[in-house]
Amino acid sequence: MGHSVDQSQVPLPYIVCFQVMFTACELGVFDLLLESEEPLSSDAIAERLGASTNGMERLLDACVGLRLLGVEIKTFYRNTEISKLYLTKSSPKSQYHNMMYYSKTIYLCWHYLTEAVRDGRNQYEQAFGVSSKDLFEALYRSEEEMIKFMYGLNAIWSICGKDVIAAFDLSPFTLIYDLGGGAGGLAKECISLYPNSTVTIYDLPKVVQVAKESFIPPEEHRITFQEGDFFKDPVPEADLYILARVLHDWADDKCLQLLTKVYKSCKPGGGVLVVETLLNEDKTGPLETQLYSLNMLVQAEGKERMPTEYSKLLIAAGFREIQVKKTGKIYDAILGRK
Repeated sequence: MGHSVDQSQVPLPYIVCFQVMFTACELGVFDLLLESEEPLSSDAIAERLGASTNGMERLLDACVGLRLLGVEIKTFYRNTEISKLYLTKSSPKSQYHNMMYYSKTIYLCWHYLTEAVRDGRNQYEQAFGVSSKDLFEALYRSEEEMIKFMYGLNAIWSICGKDVIAAFDLSPFTLIYDLGGGAGGLAKECISLYPNSTVTIYDLPKVVQVAKESFIPPEEHRITFQEGDFFKDPVPEADLYILARVLHDWADDKCLQLLTKVYKSCKPGGGVLVVETLLNEDKTGPLETQLYSLNMLVQAEGKERMPTEYSKLLIAAGFREIQVKKTGKIYDAILGRK
């Protein structure tokens, strides 16, 4: 006699839930409902988004189950506060571009997690057919991919940026370099909180060009730019260097190389602010950071680290008075002084 499986005991993987959210974002469900300013039927949503009625209804119902949509009179759908705040493109805290980056890039790398664990290296060649010998040539393999990455990073700082910049009193540091500062989301938070400071975004030439054109208005004189590769080119003198989501991309030897270079350029009494998601010292979590560390395996060359691991790297580079501040959000702050 055959045995049936109780499906209530075998829930679908979380990745399926994320795919529902990715698809609803990509199709424009949340933006349409925001624009309509009233609940819409599944038929109306399907017609306006050019989708099948039968597929759209099931997608919308799954979004209701995920609390991303609400439903009225059984067939009319509306945004929830969560989707309105984080999944519509026009929201100041929109994570739409992050969702698209996860869907089109990170999700594909994770298909090769088994290979990444076996090989101990990222999977860009498997996922996209491009060499990952130069990590950022692979990450920025097209202008579209680079812009998607920049938008996604800015979206993160719209939620966490103020917390990491406010973790320490940075007012004594007036000349600040944001190394790998990308689209300038963190730089904007910095000059907002510390109006006497100026921030120079130091990044690759093609990143700087896009940041100037699309992200930082020319009238914002407290944010300037410098083109360069911080591993190959000189790092100018400054009071403070920000390394936000930079060190986790690299293995320990590359991190130490960069931190040592920063230490030599740093003014006496200056410092470095490291912004990363931190593992617990006893390795029990947080789960989000453990998963980010696996993501570094499939996508980059580095890993997420414990506070003591970052402290060790900073001390080896010459920094002292290492302080760690937890923000209560995904990213925390570490300050080292020269």
